Parts: sequence; structure tokens; C-alpha cells
Amino acid sequence: MITKRHFWFNLAMIIIPWLSLVFIGRRNFKRYSFAGMFIVVFEIINHLYGHKRNWWKFYDKKKNFMRDELPFSIGPYAPLSMWLLRFSYGNFKRYALLNAIADGAFAFFIIDVLKKMKIIRLRRLNHPQFFLYLHYKAYLLYGIQYLYEKLNKRFYY
Repeated sequence: MITKRHFWFNLAMIIIPWLSLVFIGRRNFKRYSFAGMFIVVFEIINHLYGHKRNWWKFYDKKKNFMRDELPFSIGPYAPLSMWLLRFSYGNFKRYALLNAIADGAFAFFIIDVLKKMKIIRLRRLNHPQFFLYLHYKAYLLYGIQYLYEKLNKRFYY
């Protein structure tokens, strides 16, 4: 059974990031959406693996991937990825720094807030390991966007 707090948290976590994409612009949305969707699929696979390995624990009883991990995958990952690409694509140092800041904030601070809200806590990972779990995907995202742009340039010019 999902608590009201967890339900409203999941709903907000999905809706608010996607609503922010209204401000990214149609051209940028089209440009970065492939990489954003790719990272969501990749993140779902990672969450399934982490779910199986008990790397984190949700406070609601009875483990349920759809209720617990899936909102984290479909909510903030694609929109945040597209925003980070929007502000830093073409400048890899800036991209890596912005990703490190975002992933560090989640791994070291936001996860503790979620623990105090009794939504999720780390179980078999410590904070630095969780940071690495989050951060390594940033380089994959940048590489996917690079290949996507290279292929698009080849076909359209």
C-alpha cells in the first residue's frame, strides 16, 4: 500500500520536471529528446538491477518497482538530461561539472532529505558509491548525443 506522502511525491516528481520542458523550446526539445529517452531506458535497466541487489530501500511495505523506482526513472531523468545538454552541450568540461554538481546534490543531500521524509534510504550503497552509480551515466548520455548529432549532420547536409 502506498502512503499519501509517497503518492504525492511520485506525482510531483513526474509532472514538475516534464512541465519545465515547456521553457526549453521546440528546437532544443527535438534536438535532445533522443538522448533523453535513451537515458530513461538505460536508467530503468539500472534501477531493475539496483532493485534486485537491494541497493536502496523504500519505506512503503512490499517492494514494487512500478511504485518505487519507476517514477525516479521517468520523472527527473529525461528532463534534467535535456536541460543539462541544453546548457552545456559542446563544452564537455562544463557538461561534466554541471552533471557532477547535480549528481552530487542528489547523492549527498537530496537522498538524505528523502530518508527524513521516509520515502527511500540507501541500503547497500554508501553516498560516494551512489554518486558513482548516478554519475557514470552522464558520459554515456553525452556520447549518445554526440553520435546522434553526427548522424543527423551526415544525413541532413
